[in-house]
Amino acid sequence: MFPWDKLEPYKAAAAAHDGGIVDLSVGTPVDPVPELIRRALTDAADSPGYPTVWGTAELRDAITGWCERRLGAAQLTHRNVLPVVGSKEFVAWLPTQLGLGPGDRVAYPRLAYPTYEVGARLARAEPVVYDDPTELDPDGLRLLWLNSPSNPTGRVLDAEQLTRTVAWAREHGVLLVSDECYLELGWDTDPVSVLHPEVCGGSYEGVVAVHSLSKRSNLAGYRAAFVAGDPAVLGELLHIRKHGGMMVPAPVQAATVAALGDDAHVAQQRERYAARRAALRTALEGRGFRIEHSEASLYLWATRDEPCWDTVGDLSKLGVLVAPGDFYGTAGERFVRVALTATDERVAAAVRRLES
Repeated sequence: MFPWDKLEPYKAAAAAHDGGIVDLSVGTPVDPVPELIRRALTDAADSPGYPTVWGTAELRDAITGWCERRLGAAQLTHRNVLPVVGSKEFVAWLPTQLGLGPGDRVAYPRLAYPTYEVGARLARAEPVVYDDPTELDPDGLRLLWLNSPSNPTGRVLDAEQLTRTVAWAREHGVLLVSDECYLELGWDTDPVSVLHPEVCGGSYEGVVAVHSLSKRSNLAGYRAAFVAGDPAVLGELLHIRKHGGMMVPAPVQAATVAALGDDAHVAQQRERYAARRAALRTALEGRGFRIEHSEASLYLWATRDEPCWDTVGDLSKLGVLVAPGDFYGTAGERFVRVALTATDERVAAAVRRLES
């Protein structure tokens, strides 16, 4: 069973509330796609030919420019970047595209987005969870996932932790891939990329970062994402992905160029999420919840020190749907993940119900 199917009875209960459901269970954007991005998409609508897997030169320029400006990455070339059809596709199929299989191991955080495990199992590799990646047994370990800011917890790894992990992975010949899709959404701290020279030492050997426009630009429906880092790794992936036809549609490539070139809409979206976060956090704490981590990302990692499904059931009676923490690993079985991705009106409704 797909894990989210287990939520259906609670979704039905929440929908029965006379004020309607407030769905805070899934982190899907609800705010409008910025006008300049929509305009770029429609201007490129007459695209009858096949797009390239590597993307247009303009797209690669936009990605390298953004990485240098926003992440502090130095001396990136087109060989250091690769557009992908949404970050989830990349996460799910990376072990397979790397040629991993039985006898290989893939490691990811103990509390994590389920697709890291799914990707390992699709390749028939062994999934391994960790608390501290540098304490892993490197024998047979081929791929190490980092996720900072974390989904679901919002935890951020600082530069020292990242630097230590990059050094460990290189020492043991393990490819390190850092899922940084929430990097633009730091609240209590400013998240750092593994591509920052203080972390990677100015070399991208053995290091890849994953970025998405879904959250920062409301482009989940566009499937616009990219990876950056080790040119040897990305070059091999480019060849494989050409054979697989894994190409970003040409209009979406044009929209991505526009999105990466504009910081104003990102700042505006951050303000929306910051206001929702503050309101929901105050209301949850007032109802007896404790918020852990959550210093970044689009979620509040909340607990009342009870089984997560009890919490889900209790909140569903208020017409509020949240995600049970055990979707992300057994370590989350006493937590719920509360998404900030609802309209201002729906967030205000949730706050009123939590405060009642």
